[in-house]
Order: sequence, then structure tokens, then C-alpha cells
Amino acid sequence: MKNTHRPAPKRQYTPESDDGMTLIGRNAVLEALNSDKNIDRIYIKSGENEGTLRVIIAKAKERNIVIKEIAKNRLDEMTGNANHQGVIASCPFVPYATIDDMFEKASAKNEQPFLIILDEIKDPHNLGAVIRTADAAGAHGVIIPARRAVGLTAAVGKTSAGAANHVLVAKVTNIAAMIDDLKKRGVWIACADMSGESIYKADLNGSIALVIGSEGEGVGRLVKERCDFAVSLPMKGELNSLNASVAAGVLMYEVVRARMIK
Repeated sequence: MKNTHRPAPKRQYTPESDDGMTLIGRNAVLEALNSDKNIDRIYIKSGENEGTLRVIIAKAKERNIVIKEIAKNRLDEMTGNANHQGVIASCPFVPYATIDDMFEKASAKNEQPFLIILDEIKDPHNLGAVIRTADAAGAHGVIIPARRAVGLTAAVGKTSAGAANHVLVAKVTNIAAMIDDLKKRGVWIACADMSGESIYKADLNGSIALVIGSEGEGVGRLVKERCDFAVSLPMKGELNSLNASVAAGVLMYEVVRARMIK
């Protein structure tokens, strides 16, 4: 194959983002794919599938990156009417970690793994708040799904008050399958669900992962079925649920309390 030298493509960013999170244009997106840069999702103009775009789509599928087709006017809005050439890529502001990284972090601290699994959390403020509390509670990592959930966006970073730079966050394609793997590694999986036993009666010692569901739907059925047990918080008022990040915070600190007592 002929090797020709080409200058690196100029990267462009959305006017409202100074953190390099959004790549605009075919060259910029293709370069990110070729360099194995972390990419949350790629937006393609509806009906476009030719030339470089076809290559981008193929490479994105190889890496299991979410691809969304959207109308041109939506792309225009997202890029401030920049020359997007029918494609933009949304990138996390910090690299994603792996599950192994989280186990290594726990081992380095001589602690049993303490993980937070989020099932389709879509609100960036909720994710940012969970990450901030995870840092304070000493959790070894937060796990999120690749689809139907928010990634490490600028809003998440801002809400986390800098904690996202310190907490390991892993993105996985299948939460249920990942839970099966964690169980094989000796981790107990506790699902936050109103039908579960009181968190104040549950045994939260040992290696544990807390599963927190989405803002409206809670933990999905397939994920719930994989969990070892369910825990709930007593609801003394008129409402029967808490904001996802608030519930996650209360549950995380019950794990902290259990470990301190032990």
C-alpha cells in the first residue's frame, strides 16, 4: 500500500464546548477512530452513507460505538452551523476505565471491591452527582451502559465538581452480562428496588456492587434478575421514590457504614 504523508486534520469543536468533547467533520471523526480515541457516540446525517461516511460507520461498528442518524438541521444546531459534512462525534472529557482497573484500584488499597452500576441513567446531573458521591464514599468505580444512557459529558464533569477526574468510570455494552462476570469474581450484586428488604437490614459487607436504576423506569427486568438481592429505602412521606443520585448516595454510605463497623 502506498504510504503518503498527510497533515493531521484540523479538529473543530462546538462553540459551547471548549473541552474538545465534540469532533466535527469527516476527517476529524475518522482520525479519532483510527487513533482509538474514546468516543461515546457518532451522529450521522439521515440518509448519508457514502464515501468516507461509509468507512466511519464501518469502523464505528467494529468498535461497538453507538451510531445515531439525525436530521441535518439538528446537526446544524449541535455544531453552531459549522461545516460538519454530515457527521460529528461526541467524546468523553476523560478516558473510560476498565473493570480490571477497578479491581486493581481496590487491591492497591487493600480493600474489597466496591462498585456502582448505573442502569440507563440519562440525566447528566444525576451521573455527575453519583460520581461525586462515589469519590467521597471511596467506591472503586462506576459502571455505565454504552446505550440509552448518558456518558462522560461536560455537564457530568461540571456536576461532579471535579470528581470525574478521579473516579474510574467504565462503559460496557451489556450490563447483565457484566454482572454475571462480576459474580464469578466474587462480587455480591445488590439491586436498589422498592420491593427489596430494608437497606438497614441487609448485609453489605464483602465485595459488593450497588445497582441503581434509571430516573423513570428503575432497574430493568433482565438486570434485576441477575442481582443477588434487592434493597430498599423506607419512604415515610407521600412520594414513593427518591431522585436516582440521592438514592445512590444514601445506599453508598450504608456500605461505608457497614465497612466501618466491621
